[in-house]
Amino acid sequence: MSASTYVDAAPLPKPPGVQAVAALGAALLLLLGMAWIGQAVSARQAALYLLGGALGLVLYHAAFGFTSAWRVFIADRRGEGLRAQMLMLAIAVLLFFPVLSAGTLFGQPVQGLVAPVGVSVIVGAFLFGIGMQLGGGCASGTLYTAGGGSVRMVLTLLAFVAGSTLGAAHLHWWAALPHLPPISLVSAWGVGPALMANLAVFALIAAGTVVLERRRHGRLVTGATPSRSGLPRLLRGPWPILAGAVALAVLNFVTLALAGRPWGITSAFALWGSKAAMAMGVDVASWPFWSSPAQQAALHGSVLRDVTSVMDIGIIVGALLAAALAGRYAPNFRVPLRSAVAAVVGGLILGYGARLAYGCNIGAYFSGIASGSLHGWVWMVAAFFGNVLGTQFRPFFGLEVERVPRQTGC
Repeated sequence: MSASTYVDAAPLPKPPGVQAVAALGAALLLLLGMAWIGQAVSARQAALYLLGGALGLVLYHAAFGFTSAWRVFIADRRGEGLRAQMLMLAIAVLLFFPVLSAGTLFGQPVQGLVAPVGVSVIVGAFLFGIGMQLGGGCASGTLYTAGGGSVRMVLTLLAFVAGSTLGAAHLHWWAALPHLPPISLVSAWGVGPALMANLAVFALIAAGTVVLERRRHGRLVTGATPSRSGLPRLLRGPWPILAGAVALAVLNFVTLALAGRPWGITSAFALWGSKAAMAMGVDVASWPFWSSPAQQAALHGSVLRDVTSVMDIGIIVGALLAAALAGRYAPNFRVPLRSAVAAVVGGLILGYGARLAYGCNIGAYFSGIASGSLHGWVWMVAAFFGNVLGTQFRPFFGLEVERVPRQTGC
Protein backbone atom coordinates (compact mmCIF):
# COMPACT_ATOMS: atom_id res chain seq x y z
CA MET A 1 0.00 0.00 0.00
CA SER A 2 1.50 3.34 -1.04
CA ALA A 3 1.78 6.33 1.28
CA SER A 4 -0.73 8.33 -0.71
CA THR A 5 -3.25 5.49 -0.67
CA TYR A 6 -2.86 5.06 3.05
CA VAL A 7 -3.28 8.71 3.94
CA ASP A 8 -6.42 9.55 2.05
CA ALA A 9 -8.27 6.26 1.63
CA ALA A 10 -10.79 5.04 4.19
CA PRO A 11 -9.63 2.18 6.44
CA LEU A 12 -10.68 -1.33 5.57
CA PRO A 13 -13.76 -2.23 7.61
CA LYS A 14 -13.52 -4.75 10.44
CA PRO A 15 -16.09 -7.52 11.02
CA PRO A 16 -19.55 -6.43 12.27
CA GLY A 17 -18.81 -7.75 15.74
CA VAL A 18 -15.85 -5.42 16.12
CA GLN A 19 -17.96 -2.48 14.96
CA ALA A 20 -20.72 -3.34 17.45
CA VAL A 21 -18.22 -3.49 20.32
CA ALA A 22 -16.67 -0.17 19.26
CA ALA A 23 -20.10 1.47 18.97
CA LEU A 24 -21.18 0.15 22.37
CA GLY A 25 -17.91 1.29 23.93
CA ALA A 26 -18.23 4.78 22.45
CA ALA A 27 -21.85 5.09 23.62
CA LEU A 28 -20.84 4.05 27.13
CA LEU A 29 -17.98 6.54 27.12
CA LEU A 30 -20.41 9.30 26.19
CA LEU A 31 -23.00 8.34 28.81
CA LEU A 32 -20.60 7.51 31.65
CA GLY A 33 -18.42 10.52 30.84
CA MET A 34 -21.45 12.77 30.92
CA ALA A 35 -22.49 11.36 34.31
CA TRP A 36 -18.95 11.72 35.71
CA ILE A 37 -18.51 15.30 34.50
CA GLY A 38 -21.99 16.19 35.72
CA GLN A 39 -21.12 14.98 39.21
CA ALA A 40 -17.55 16.35 39.29
CA VAL A 41 -18.25 19.74 37.70
CA SER A 42 -21.78 20.65 36.63
CA ALA A 43 -24.71 19.64 34.46
CA ARG A 44 -23.78 22.40 32.03
CA GLN A 45 -20.26 20.99 31.64
CA ALA A 46 -21.73 17.53 31.08
CA ALA A 47 -23.97 18.96 28.37
CA LEU A 48 -20.93 20.51 26.69
CA TYR A 49 -19.21 17.10 26.67
CA LEU A 50 -22.26 15.59 25.00
CA LEU A 51 -22.32 18.53 22.58
CA GLY A 52 -18.73 17.69 21.66
CA GLY A 53 -19.88 14.15 20.95
CA ALA A 54 -22.57 15.50 18.62
CA LEU A 55 -19.99 17.63 16.82
CA GLY A 56 -17.73 14.60 16.36
CA LEU A 57 -20.58 12.57 14.91
CA VAL A 58 -21.56 15.36 12.51
CA LEU A 59 -17.98 15.97 11.41
CA TYR A 60 -17.45 12.28 10.68
CA HIS A 61 -20.76 11.47 9.00
CA ALA A 62 -20.67 14.61 6.84
CA ALA A 63 -16.91 14.20 6.25
CA PHE A 64 -16.73 17.93 6.87
CA GLY A 65 -13.07 18.64 6.28
CA PHE A 66 -11.54 22.06 5.79
CA THR A 67 -8.19 20.64 4.66
CA SER A 68 -9.36 18.44 1.81
CA ALA A 69 -11.93 21.02 0.67
CA TRP A 70 -9.21 23.65 0.24
CA ARG A 71 -6.76 21.17 -1.31
CA VAL A 72 -9.25 19.91 -3.91
CA PHE A 73 -10.13 23.48 -4.87
CA ILE A 74 -6.47 24.50 -5.09
CA ALA A 75 -5.52 21.44 -7.13
CA ASP A 76 -8.56 21.03 -9.37
CA ARG A 77 -10.96 23.95 -8.75
CA ARG A 78 -13.66 21.69 -7.29
CA GLY A 79 -15.49 23.98 -4.88
CA GLU A 80 -18.25 21.93 -3.24
CA GLY A 81 -16.44 21.94 0.10
CA LEU A 82 -15.74 25.66 0.00
CA ARG A 83 -19.38 26.40 -0.86
CA ALA A 84 -20.45 24.32 2.13
CA GLN A 85 -18.15 26.39 4.34
CA MET A 86 -19.72 29.59 3.04
CA LEU A 87 -23.19 28.23 3.84
CA MET A 88 -22.02 27.30 7.33
CA LEU A 89 -20.61 30.77 7.91
CA ALA A 90 -23.72 32.47 6.52
CA ILE A 91 -26.01 30.59 8.92
CA ALA A 92 -23.59 31.27 11.76
CA VAL A 93 -23.48 35.05 11.32
CA LEU A 94 -27.28 35.18 11.01
CA LEU A 95 -27.53 33.41 14.36
CA PHE A 96 -24.59 35.06 16.12
CA PHE A 97 -24.56 38.73 15.18
CA PRO A 98 -27.90 39.79 16.74
CA VAL A 99 -27.15 37.86 19.94
CA LEU A 100 -23.59 39.18 20.27
CA SER A 101 -24.86 42.71 19.73
CA ALA A 102 -27.37 42.23 22.55
CA GLY A 103 -24.71 40.67 24.79
CA THR A 104 -27.05 38.05 26.25
CA LEU A 105 -28.68 34.80 25.19
CA PHE A 106 -31.51 33.32 27.25
CA GLY A 107 -30.58 35.76 30.01
CA GLN A 108 -26.93 34.66 30.12
CA PRO A 109 -24.01 36.92 29.08
CA VAL A 110 -22.26 35.91 25.84
CA GLN A 111 -19.25 37.21 23.97
CA GLY A 112 -17.55 36.43 20.69
CA LEU A 113 -14.00 35.35 19.94
CA VAL A 114 -12.46 38.64 18.82
CA ALA A 115 -8.66 38.88 18.63
CA PRO A 116 -6.01 41.39 17.53
CA VAL A 117 -4.94 41.59 13.88
CA GLY A 118 -1.26 41.76 13.18
CA VAL A 119 1.97 40.02 12.25
CA SER A 120 1.32 37.19 14.68
CA VAL A 121 -2.03 36.31 13.11
CA ILE A 122 -0.73 36.49 9.53
CA VAL A 123 2.34 34.34 10.22
CA GLY A 124 0.46 31.91 12.45
CA ALA A 125 -2.40 31.36 10.01
CA PHE A 126 0.01 30.92 7.09
CA LEU A 127 1.94 28.30 9.07
CA PHE A 128 -1.31 26.63 10.07
CA GLY A 129 -2.27 26.36 6.39
CA ILE A 130 0.99 24.57 5.58
CA GLY A 131 0.49 22.29 8.57
CA MET A 132 -3.04 21.41 7.42
CA GLN A 133 -1.71 19.83 4.25
CA LEU A 134 1.29 18.09 5.80
CA GLY A 135 -0.50 16.90 8.92
CA GLY A 136 -3.50 15.80 6.87
CA GLY A 137 -6.13 17.74 8.78
CA CYS A 138 -7.16 20.89 10.56
CA ALA A 139 -7.96 21.11 14.27
CA SER A 140 -11.46 19.63 13.99
CA GLY A 141 -10.30 17.20 11.30
CA THR A 142 -7.44 15.93 13.45
CA LEU A 143 -9.79 15.20 16.34
CA TYR A 144 -12.54 13.49 14.39
CA THR A 145 -10.27 11.40 12.16
CA ALA A 146 -8.19 10.33 15.17
CA GLY A 147 -11.39 9.36 16.94
CA GLY A 148 -12.55 7.58 13.79
CA GLY A 149 -9.55 5.25 13.92
CA SER A 150 -6.73 6.97 11.99
CA VAL A 151 -3.47 6.09 13.72
CA ARG A 152 -1.61 8.58 11.52
CA MET A 153 -3.83 11.36 12.81
CA VAL A 154 -3.03 10.35 16.38
CA LEU A 155 0.59 11.20 15.53
CA THR A 156 -0.58 14.53 14.14
CA LEU A 157 -2.60 15.19 17.30
CA LEU A 158 0.33 14.48 19.63
CA ALA A 159 2.57 16.79 17.61
CA PHE A 160 -0.26 19.34 17.50
CA VAL A 161 -0.28 19.41 21.30
CA ALA A 162 3.51 19.83 21.43
CA GLY A 163 3.41 22.65 18.88
CA SER A 164 0.63 24.42 20.75
CA THR A 165 2.66 24.26 23.95
CA LEU A 166 5.72 25.74 22.25
CA GLY A 167 3.50 28.44 20.74
CA ALA A 168 2.12 29.28 24.16
CA ALA A 169 5.67 29.72 25.46
CA HIS A 170 6.53 32.12 22.61
CA LEU A 171 3.24 33.98 22.13
CA HIS A 172 4.23 36.99 24.22
CA TRP A 173 7.09 37.73 21.81
CA TRP A 174 4.87 37.44 18.74
CA ALA A 175 2.07 39.45 20.36
CA ALA A 176 4.47 42.37 20.86
CA LEU A 177 4.99 42.72 17.09
CA PRO A 178 2.96 45.37 15.20
CA HIS A 179 -0.77 44.75 15.40
CA LEU A 180 -4.17 46.37 15.50
CA PRO A 181 -6.42 46.01 18.53
CA PRO A 182 -9.30 43.50 18.42
CA ILE A 183 -11.87 44.75 15.92
CA SER A 184 -15.48 43.58 15.98
CA LEU A 185 -17.37 44.38 12.79
CA VAL A 186 -20.62 44.02 14.72
CA SER A 187 -19.58 46.71 17.20
CA ALA A 188 -17.94 48.93 14.58
CA TRP A 189 -20.65 48.80 11.90
CA GLY A 190 -23.78 47.57 13.65
CA VAL A 191 -25.64 44.29 13.11
CA GLY A 192 -27.33 45.16 9.80
CA PRO A 193 -24.32 46.48 7.86
CA ALA A 194 -22.05 43.78 9.28
CA LEU A 195 -24.49 41.05 8.23
CA MET A 196 -24.90 42.48 4.74
CA ALA A 197 -21.15 42.80 4.22
CA ASN A 198 -20.39 39.29 5.45
CA LEU A 199 -23.20 37.65 3.49
CA ALA A 200 -22.10 39.50 0.35
CA VAL A 201 -18.54 38.19 0.69
CA PHE A 202 -19.76 34.64 1.33
CA ALA A 203 -21.90 34.83 -1.80
CA LEU A 204 -19.00 36.27 -3.81
CA ILE A 205 -16.66 33.47 -2.73
CA ALA A 206 -19.26 30.79 -3.48
CA ALA A 207 -19.97 32.32 -6.89
CA GLY A 208 -16.26 32.47 -7.61
CA THR A 209 -15.88 28.75 -6.95
CA VAL A 210 -18.80 28.06 -9.31
CA VAL A 211 -17.23 30.11 -12.12
CA LEU A 212 -13.80 28.53 -11.69
CA GLU A 213 -15.18 24.99 -11.39
CA ARG A 214 -17.30 25.32 -14.52
CA ARG A 215 -14.39 26.85 -16.39
CA ARG A 216 -12.22 23.83 -15.48
CA HIS A 217 -14.80 21.03 -15.74
CA GLY A 218 -17.71 22.43 -17.71
CA ARG A 219 -20.08 21.63 -14.83
CA LEU A 220 -20.30 21.48 -11.04
CA VAL A 221 -18.83 18.27 -9.65
CA THR A 222 -20.43 16.74 -6.57
CA GLY A 223 -19.68 13.71 -4.45
CA ALA A 224 -21.01 10.23 -5.15
CA THR A 225 -24.65 9.46 -4.36
CA PRO A 226 -24.82 7.38 -1.14
CA SER A 227 -26.40 3.96 -1.22
CA ARG A 228 -28.31 4.41 2.05
CA SER A 229 -31.27 6.66 2.79
CA GLY A 230 -33.69 7.42 5.62
CA LEU A 231 -32.87 6.27 9.16
CA PRO A 232 -29.96 4.00 8.12
CA ARG A 233 -28.28 6.97 6.47
CA LEU A 234 -28.94 9.18 9.51
CA LEU A 235 -27.31 6.67 11.83
CA ARG A 236 -24.56 5.29 9.59
CA GLY A 237 -23.92 8.11 7.12
CA PRO A 238 -22.68 9.46 4.88
CA TRP A 239 -24.54 12.74 5.24
CA PRO A 240 -24.72 15.45 2.56
CA ILE A 241 -21.97 17.97 3.17
CA LEU A 242 -24.53 20.80 3.17
CA ALA A 243 -26.41 19.05 6.00
CA GLY A 244 -23.13 19.00 7.89
CA ALA A 245 -22.68 22.73 7.27
CA VAL A 246 -26.10 23.51 8.73
CA ALA A 247 -25.58 21.20 11.71
CA LEU A 248 -22.17 22.66 12.57
CA ALA A 249 -23.51 26.23 12.47
CA VAL A 250 -26.41 25.31 14.77
CA LEU A 251 -24.19 23.35 17.17
CA ASN A 252 -21.76 26.25 17.36
CA PHE A 253 -24.69 28.44 18.36
CA VAL A 254 -25.63 25.88 21.03
CA THR A 255 -22.03 26.14 22.25
CA LEU A 256 -22.47 29.90 22.54
CA ALA A 257 -25.62 29.35 24.61
CA LEU A 258 -24.04 26.81 26.95
CA ALA A 259 -20.48 28.14 27.26
CA GLY A 260 -21.10 31.86 26.79
CA ARG A 261 -18.65 31.95 23.87
CA PRO A 262 -18.32 30.16 20.52
CA TRP A 263 -16.69 26.84 19.74
CA GLY A 264 -12.90 26.57 20.01
CA ILE A 265 -10.47 23.66 19.95
CA THR A 266 -6.77 24.39 20.22
CA SER A 267 -6.55 26.24 23.54
CA ALA A 268 -7.06 22.82 25.12
CA PHE A 269 -3.99 21.49 23.29
CA ALA A 270 -1.83 24.22 24.84
CA LEU A 271 -3.34 23.36 28.22
CA TRP A 272 -2.69 19.62 27.89
CA GLY A 273 0.87 20.13 26.72
CA SER A 274 1.61 22.71 29.40
CA LYS A 275 0.29 20.41 32.12
CA ALA A 276 2.52 17.63 30.78
CA ALA A 277 5.53 19.98 30.72
CA MET A 278 4.76 21.13 34.26
CA ALA A 279 4.63 17.50 35.40
CA MET A 280 8.14 17.09 33.98
CA GLY A 281 9.43 20.03 36.00
CA VAL A 282 9.12 22.89 33.50
CA ASP A 283 8.16 26.22 35.11
CA VAL A 284 5.14 26.69 32.88
CA ALA A 285 3.34 28.92 35.37
CA SER A 286 5.90 31.68 34.77
CA TRP A 287 5.06 31.95 31.07
CA PRO A 288 3.15 35.16 30.26
CA PHE A 289 0.57 33.03 28.44
CA TRP A 290 -0.56 31.61 31.80
CA SER A 291 -0.28 34.85 33.79
CA SER A 292 -3.96 35.77 34.19
CA PRO A 293 -5.95 34.39 37.16
CA ALA A 294 -8.25 32.47 34.82
CA GLN A 295 -5.33 30.89 33.00
CA GLN A 296 -3.61 30.01 36.26
CA ALA A 297 -6.79 28.35 37.48
CA ALA A 298 -7.01 26.32 34.25
CA LEU A 299 -3.35 25.33 34.46
CA HIS A 300 -3.59 24.08 38.04
CA GLY A 301 -7.16 22.78 37.91
CA SER A 302 -8.75 19.66 36.44
CA VAL A 303 -9.12 19.44 32.66
CA LEU A 304 -12.73 18.45 33.33
CA ARG A 305 -13.37 22.08 34.28
CA ASP A 306 -12.01 23.35 30.98
CA VAL A 307 -14.84 23.75 28.45
CA THR A 308 -12.63 23.29 25.41
CA SER A 309 -11.02 20.15 26.82
CA VAL A 310 -14.27 18.34 27.56
CA MET A 311 -15.66 19.29 24.15
CA ASP A 312 -12.49 18.06 22.40
CA ILE A 313 -12.68 14.74 24.21
CA GLY A 314 -16.35 14.56 23.29
CA ILE A 315 -15.50 15.10 19.61
CA ILE A 316 -13.09 12.16 19.65
CA VAL A 317 -15.62 9.86 21.30
CA GLY A 318 -18.44 11.05 19.04
CA ALA A 319 -16.32 10.36 15.95
CA LEU A 320 -15.52 6.89 17.31
CA LEU A 321 -19.24 6.22 17.65
CA ALA A 322 -19.91 7.51 14.13
CA ALA A 323 -17.10 5.41 12.62
CA ALA A 324 -18.37 2.27 14.33
CA LEU A 325 -21.97 2.93 13.28
CA ALA A 326 -20.74 3.41 9.71
CA GLY A 327 -18.84 0.11 9.91
CA ARG A 328 -15.56 1.90 9.23
CA TYR A 329 -13.71 1.79 12.55
CA ALA A 330 -10.49 0.01 11.67
CA PRO A 331 -7.22 1.34 13.12
CA ASN A 332 -4.27 0.65 10.81
CA PHE A 333 -0.87 0.78 12.47
CA ARG A 334 1.08 0.56 9.20
CA VAL A 335 2.03 4.19 8.73
CA PRO A 336 4.68 4.72 6.03
CA LEU A 337 7.77 6.53 7.29
CA ARG A 338 7.47 9.61 5.08
CA SER A 339 3.80 9.90 5.94
CA ALA A 340 4.61 9.65 9.66
CA VAL A 341 7.27 12.37 9.31
CA ALA A 342 4.77 14.62 7.55
CA ALA A 343 2.23 13.97 10.31
CA VAL A 344 4.68 15.01 13.03
CA VAL A 345 6.06 18.03 11.16
CA GLY A 346 2.57 19.11 10.14
CA GLY A 347 1.24 18.69 13.66
CA LEU A 348 4.00 20.80 15.16
CA ILE A 349 3.36 23.56 12.61
CA LEU A 350 -0.39 23.34 13.19
CA GLY A 351 -0.02 23.76 16.92
CA TYR A 352 2.50 26.57 16.76
CA GLY A 353 0.56 28.43 14.10
CA ALA A 354 -2.73 28.12 15.97
CA ARG A 355 -1.31 29.80 19.06
CA LEU A 356 0.27 32.64 17.10
CA ALA A 357 -2.98 33.22 15.18
CA TYR A 358 -5.23 33.16 18.27
CA GLY A 359 -7.00 30.08 17.01
CA CYS A 360 -7.41 27.49 14.31
CA ASN A 361 -9.90 26.80 11.54
CA ILE A 362 -12.58 26.63 14.24
CA GLY A 363 -11.65 29.22 16.88
CA ALA A 364 -10.22 31.82 14.45
CA TYR A 365 -11.88 31.10 11.10
CA PHE A 366 -15.32 29.66 11.85
CA SER A 367 -16.01 31.16 15.27
CA GLY A 368 -13.93 34.28 14.58
CA ILE A 369 -15.96 35.21 11.52
CA ALA A 370 -19.17 34.18 13.29
CA SER A 371 -18.14 36.60 16.07
CA GLY A 372 -17.65 39.45 13.59
CA SER A 373 -13.91 39.50 14.26
CA LEU A 374 -11.75 41.04 11.56
CA HIS A 375 -8.98 38.66 12.52
CA GLY A 376 -11.14 35.76 11.31
CA TRP A 377 -11.06 37.12 7.76
CA VAL A 378 -7.33 37.83 7.92
CA TRP A 379 -6.82 34.27 9.20
CA MET A 380 -8.78 32.84 6.26
CA VAL A 381 -6.72 34.65 3.62
CA ALA A 382 -3.35 33.87 5.21
CA ALA A 383 -4.26 30.23 5.85
CA PHE A 384 -5.46 29.76 2.29
CA PHE A 385 -2.08 30.85 0.92
CA GLY A 386 -0.44 28.51 3.42
CA ASN A 387 -2.59 25.70 2.04
CA VAL A 388 -1.42 26.53 -1.49
CA LEU A 389 2.20 26.06 -0.41
CA GLY A 390 1.39 23.03 1.74
CA THR A 391 -0.37 21.34 -1.18
CA GLN A 392 2.82 21.73 -3.23
CA PHE A 393 4.84 20.12 -0.42
CA ARG A 394 2.64 17.00 -0.14
CA PRO A 395 4.24 14.95 -2.95
CA PHE A 396 7.66 15.24 -1.27
CA PHE A 397 6.22 13.19 1.61
CA GLY A 398 4.45 10.69 -0.64
CA LEU A 399 1.08 12.28 0.06
CA GLU A 400 -1.56 12.40 -2.64
CA VAL A 401 -2.92 15.63 -4.09
CA GLU A 402 -6.28 14.21 -5.08
CA ARG A 403 -8.47 15.60 -7.82
CA VAL A 404 -11.72 14.18 -6.49
CA PRO A 405 -13.46 15.05 -3.17
CA ARG A 406 -13.50 12.05 -0.86
CA GLN A 407 -15.75 10.94 1.94
CA THR A 408 -12.81 10.97 4.36
CA GLY A 409 -13.10 14.72 4.79
CA CYS A 410 -9.53 15.41 5.86
